[in-house]
Amino acid sequence: MKKSNKIVVLAALLVACLPLNAQKYKGVVDKTIAVVGGETILLSDVEAEVQQQRATGSSSDRDLRCEILEMMMESKIFLMQARIDSLTIGSEAVESNLTQRIDYMRTTLGGDEEVEKYFGKPLYKLRQEWKKALEEQSLTEQARYNVADKIAEITPFDVQQYLSSTDPEDLPVVPVKYQLSQICLYPDREAAAVAVKEKLLSLRERIMNGEKFSTLARIYSEDPGSARRGGELGMASKSIFWPAFSDAAMALRPGTISQIVETPDGFHIIEVIEKKGDMFNARHILLKPQYTVEDREKAFARLDSLKTQIEAGEIEFPLAARFYSEDPATRTNGGQMADPSTGSSYFEIDQLKPADYNAIKDLEPGQISQPVESQDNEGYLQGRQGNVIYKIIRVDKILPAHTATFENDYNQILESVRMRKQMAAVDEFLDKKIKDTYIVIDPMFAECEFSREAWNTRK
Repeated sequence: MKKSNKIVVLAALLVACLPLNAQKYKGVVDKTIAVVGGETILLSDVEAEVQQQRATGSSSDRDLRCEILEMMMESKIFLMQARIDSLTIGSEAVESNLTQRIDYMRTTLGGDEEVEKYFGKPLYKLRQEWKKALEEQSLTEQARYNVADKIAEITPFDVQQYLSSTDPEDLPVVPVKYQLSQICLYPDREAAAVAVKEKLLSLRERIMNGEKFSTLARIYSEDPGSARRGGELGMASKSIFWPAFSDAAMALRPGTISQIVETPDGFHIIEVIEKKGDMFNARHILLKPQYTVEDREKAFARLDSLKTQIEAGEIEFPLAARFYSEDPATRTNGGQMADPSTGSSYFEIDQLKPADYNAIKDLEPGQISQPVESQDNEGYLQGRQGNVIYKIIRVDKILPAHTATFENDYNQILESVRMRKQMAAVDEFLDKKIKDTYIVIDPMFAECEFSREAWNTRK
């Protein structure tokens, strides 16, 4: 099963889709199309980005080549500054991003040969070009950050000045926020895991006795993306799968069936179709632990009893959470929930799991929800669904939607002011550098309407 967060498409270097006027660039001999100080940009540089965009399926409302050229020219300005400041390349990050990019292309296009065919270059050459681009990106990002970071420290006076000088209608609106606590119970995960393993062993035995893996995958696999293809995943780099899955697949001979493999997505059996280096194509059947009605009813009865005791004053919610909740992340602090990505104890509506929000949407502060089936936060930062969990939720506080104020939303406004000042610093830096730098843009890009007006004056 593929990791949902494993592939990182380097969006800072990529922008879109093929423009309608692309024909005017075809058949043109490679040449320098822009000079920015001592840095040059070739037509082939832009075309390589166009080709990469088509491979990634990205899209843009603007003219692709104009957008890429403007992005590249701005990068050259920051690259020049990075060299003036003697900044160093983040080698570890470059190597990691290079590996991710190559693995993405190999997986998307179907292997090394297809990548070389698509780009018209050997893989070692592409690796060299992409590494150089990523090294320059590392330097430009550092230079951009340094420019933005040079703004003066934001003070309460700056925040107050922003509030007083901004039309109330233009001030940010803070959406309704909830502070919540929970008591959680898990179903019998061990029994469910045993049941799903027994089912997979039965399917494996049927395959060993002659039934087709692909047929059983279509019927039973709980991976909807591959089930309709008979469980086939397609040729892909081993790095985009969970380690346990890729290790098991790489250890198999084509045509053989694995033992049961557990990953954060569930339990699998795997059949390798083909292997090439560190890439493979495999079929798999994924089954996830299923819980019974009895599991749910038992947990709900216990939670309903706790709710009754808390509402009757027999035990306080924080104490009940410490004694009875099975969620280790919230149990130790009396059940209080926090956003795993930010650590904040306040949730906006779209930050809550749908089941959680439906349970508390009509409650007032201090009220406790009915028992509800939801998911825990395991795998939250990886973008995947968590494990089944049963819970009751208490609404601790509700902050109504309101226009941001100094008293209640200082930190949020502070970040808004800081971001505005940083953006203004970057804009000022670029406009000054564009004005003071020797720049030539080829007439074939004369029709481009760049988003930064300073570039339009240099055409």
